[in-house]
Amino acid sequence: MGRYDGKNVVVTGGSSGLGLATAALLVEGGARVLITGRRQEALDAAAEQLGKNAVAVRSDASSLSDIDALAGRVESELGSVDALFANAGITDFVPFEAMSEKVYDELFEVNAKGPYFTVQKLVPLLTSGSGVVLTTSVANVLGIPAISAYAATKAALRSMTRGLARELLPRGIRVNAVSPGPIDTGILDRAMPQEAADRTKAEMAAQNPMLRFGDPAEVARAVAFLAFDATFTTGAELAVDGGGSQL
Repeated sequence: MGRYDGKNVVVTGGSSGLGLATAALLVEGGARVLITGRRQEALDAAAEQLGKNAVAVRSDASSLSDIDALAGRVESELGSVDALFANAGITDFVPFEAMSEKVYDELFEVNAKGPYFTVQKLVPLLTSGSGVVLTTSVANVLGIPAISAYAATKAALRSMTRGLARELLPRGIRVNAVSPGPIDTGILDRAMPQEAADRTKAEMAAQNPMLRFGDPAEVARAVAFLAFDATFTTGAELAVDGGGSQL
């Protein structure tokens, strides 16, 4: 018997990083998991890694038509949903003075609009007692250079966590957020030249109270806790950041 046997879970942004680590944890525990992503190649690789208990669906978190279609696919594949990890998001390192309207709008469309309407469209499928988890960031409470717009999207998600938690209480649905700090997902290596990425990672690790990066599996365990075990917790944000936002 697996810990999550018989549970149906949706993980947006599940083809890599924190989403994939969470999907892997839940599949290993017996859950059936539907993951989404924008790149078919990454989705195919994730589906192969996760195995037969996973379904991979191409879906753009910034597109309302894709979110509508996703709700239909979730219903046909899973029927009901016991947990939703609304995790799809993007990062862009742009100094305030250089920020463009295009990048600003894309950050808010994917990171804020996407999760909001994903929850809205999937609420009819969520069971009483289910858990929704949003992905915020320690950036929403820390002033970090070059990510002011990204940080604002995560602050919006923190506010949504409280608002949606209150509104969905009558349905028996809990809404919480996981707030990662420096996690070794490879995002810095993809977003920066390698030398700059290595220097940034070394600086971030040195500044962290635990003197290291976190592992995606550590965030996955926090997500699973909020989704299934934190049955008297709603509207909360759980920092998984080595103490960086607290100490």
